Amino acid sequence: MFRKHLDALRLLPAAVAVAAISVFAAAPAHAANPYERGPAPTNASIEATRGSFATSETSVSSLVVSGFGGGTIYYPTSTSAGTFGAVVISPGFTAYQSSIAWLGPRLASQGFVIFTIDTNTTLDQPDSRGRQLLAAADYLTQRSSVRTRIDTTRVALMGHSMGGGGVLEAIKTRPSIKAGIPLTPWNLTKNWSGNRVPTLIIGAESDSVAPVSSHSEPFYTSLPSTPDKAYLELNNASHFAPNSSNTTIAKYSISWLKRFVDNDTRYTQFLCPGPSRSTLVEEYRNSCPL
Repeated sequence: MFRKHLDALRLLPAAVAVAAISVFAAAPAHAANPYERGPAPTNASIEATRGSFATSETSVSSLVVSGFGGGTIYYPTSTSAGTFGAVVISPGFTAYQSSIAWLGPRLASQGFVIFTIDTNTTLDQPDSRGRQLLAAADYLTQRSSVRTRIDTTRVALMGHSMGGGGVLEAIKTRPSIKAGIPLTPWNLTKNWSGNRVPTLIIGAESDSVAPVSSHSEPFYTSLPSTPDKAYLELNNASHFAPNSSNTTIAKYSISWLKRFVDNDTRYTQFLCPGPSRSTLVEEYRNSCPL
């Protein structure tokens, strides 16, 4: 193939031929990532309360869906960059979608379609929440009013507390999910060695509801190193840290979603080697290189 190109180039003036050879040889090294969305990231851009995409939202009534309790979809208003990856987020025990609503516009403005959901009842256990996360993902990608904005092959799941335990349940059931982020997760099952989805677990040092020693840490330890995994422990934070705007949670969630939903290696710099211990971060572990 390359010889045919050289033969054709011999018919061109010398200067033009040299330029053409340079472009031909360099092209494979500059193949673009088709899922890359937004400008090159910086610490400031992923710590900001809003990213580069303008967003809108639409409510989904529980009366028009089955398998979960409805919710709110947050999405980029323009599709000029192409379709987007999708993220479904579950609240925790006794909680409603309002408890994790801050994540909706913040993550959507970074170039994702976000679905914060209500569960069938506020008392649903992790296994039920896992099934509801998957039902919501199917609704979002197949029947929702924004389905044409979504790349159906790129879906991630997040959840708080029992919702985080539900994420672990769901990604075990559906390994085609691109990423999972349990937030201060709670689950009676401690061994997730069968999971095959890149997972970022965010725990809280002062969590008295789902102490990291009996929840987040054993969950992380049990996960296989392939595919990738990471554990971020918030310094001096409670179980309810994910229920209000939190820059540390947002920063590393965005980076994980960008890396594994968008396959965007520009965000690896924030995950490997990752944050050092600080007033915000008690501990960080990972399976780098990602």
